[in-house]
This record gives sequence, structure tokens and C-alpha cells, in this order.
Amino acid sequence: MKQTPETLPALLLRWAEERIGAVAAVRDASHDWDRSRVWELEGIGGVSWYLKVSPSGKFYMRESRAYRHVVPVLGHSRAPQLVDSQARDLVLLLTAVPGAPAKELGLDIVEWRAVHQQVGVLCARLHEAGELGRSDRVEAEASLDAAADGAEKYLARAGGRLTEDERQLIWDHAARLRRVGPVPVGYIHGDNQPRNWMVSEGVLALIDFERARPAARVQDFVILTATQWADHPDREKAFFRGYGRSLTDAERQALRCLTALDAVNCMAWGPDNGDELVTARGRRTLDRLMREERP
Repeated sequence: MKQTPETLPALLLRWAEERIGAVAAVRDASHDWDRSRVWELEGIGGVSWYLKVSPSGKFYMRESRAYRHVVPVLGHSRAPQLVDSQARDLVLLLTAVPGAPAKELGLDIVEWRAVHQQVGVLCARLHEAGELGRSDRVEAEASLDAAADGAEKYLARAGGRLTEDERQLIWDHAARLRRVGPVPVGYIHGDNQPRNWMVSEGVLALIDFERARPAARVQDFVILTATQWADHPDREKAFFRGYGRSLTDAERQALRCLTALDAVNCMAWGPDNGDELVTARGRRTLDRLMREERP
């Protein structure tokens, strides 16, 4: 967990000022975990940008590529724009979008439905952003098998936090995931949840594309299924109104299996990183699946 704010290195500040002009103020805007390094830069005229140092080369490549080739399909003001990037330092300089994360706004029932419908619209645009190239399609079509392959690693890391029955449930869902058959593929956001939905005067934008990649489209719905939609089916209905179609039978089967794998991942990662919310998400999903599978 991140304990204290981090100072922006002087070399990166100079690099940014060469591109956007003098910076009047710098604020640490990182998420509360140790590998997150993001700063808000305020210019002399009050305009803001964000400077982000990616946690790894893989995340840098994913995010810089997404901003150049995929994110523009979302439309003006619906996502940040890439000002510049530098692979040597894994750094990206981004425009700011207005508003605040949806999770911080105290939205009422109707407002949440409207937000989910807009997210559905933007996800559809992202998922349908042109034809995948050959290598991207290969990666996307292998993404469900890759998710199933992760079960062994997650179970090992979770250790004694799961019962033997829960461990068997995870193995069962990993095996089922390999048998669901073809599902629609595309370019996904990869971390689709309210902390990455910026809302300003009712207009929504998506941020944080470091996990964007070619994959089965249904993978963009896993976190929402385990959190937002578990107690609010009206939000799920609103999302798919915006998305423009319902899930196929294969996608529904895949989503259930992916949600089980997300649960064991949460039970591995959450306690190791002191994240009570992630841990609770995993435990709640496991409990629900155990009730439904073994009444």
C-alpha cells in the first residue's frame, strides 16, 4: 500500500514542461498502492494534465498503444488524449477530462442507471474499434484459455484462504471456461469499474487504459458482475441497453467462469496487499457461487 505522497522527479517535470509549458503546481494523484505513480500538473492558466509512470513495460505498451490507436473512437471529451510518451522512462503525458470518479459522487438510483447506460455505449465503441490484426486476433481468441491457465497460480497464492470445496469449484469453472466455445472478441478496457468512470454534468468519460488489450469482450464485464450488478440488476439492464445487445449463451457461461477466477484472484491479491475491498469482493463471490453450485 502507498503510505506517503511521492515527489515527481525533476527530470520528468522538465520533460513535461517542454511539451505543455510551465507547471505551476504538482499534486500526487496515484492510487493507494505502491506501484501507482501518477501526478496532476496544473499549468499557469489553470489547465491540468496528468503525468503517469507505468508500473511495467507491459502496461506502458498497452496504454500508449491504446491511446494512439483505439481510445480516439470513444469521441471528444470521452477519454484523455495522449500528449506524448517516452518508452525509456515508461512515462505518458495525458490531457485531463473534467469531473470526478462516479464512485465519489453519491449518485442516486436514476443517476447510476444513466451512468451505466453511458458506460455501455462507450464499451461498445471500444469493443468494436475496427478489425483486429492477425496477432491481436490470435491473442484475443486465446484469452479465455489464458484466464483458465491462471487458476493454478491464483490457487497457489491464495493457499489456505479457500476450503477444499472452494478450490474444487475454481478448478471446475476453469475447466468449463475452456469449453464455452467461440465468443465475440475485440479491444477491451481491462479495468472497467466506477473508479475509472469520470462524470461531469452527466457526461461520462473513461480513464486508465493500462490494462487495455485484445481479448474476449465479456472480460470487460467481470468486475461489474461481481460488484455493481450483484445487488443492482437495474444497472446491468441499463448497461446493456447502452451496449446495444445482450450476451450470447457462450458469453454468459464464460462470464460466470471468469467471475469465479476473479474471486480466487481477489482472495490471493487482496490479503497480500492489505486491500479489504478486493478481499471482500472475492469472498462474497465465492460464497455466492458455493450456494448456487452446492445448495
